[in-house]
Amino acid sequence: MNKPVHVVALFAAILFALGGCENEGPMEKAGEKIDEAVEEAGEAVEEAADKVRDATD
Repeated sequence: MNKPVHVVALFAAILFALGGCENEGPMEKAGEKIDEAVEEAGEAVEEAADKVRDATD
């Protein structure tokens, strides 16, 4: 008899947790900017390595 109550409570908790993921806070925005900067830096390093490789061929 208590099992359906637990299932409903678990389902409600999951919906509540997922609803909180919609809003991005300042830390998440900062983290995304850092990720983008690291990705751009990696691409710049790859481009530089390609130029060096082409120059030495």
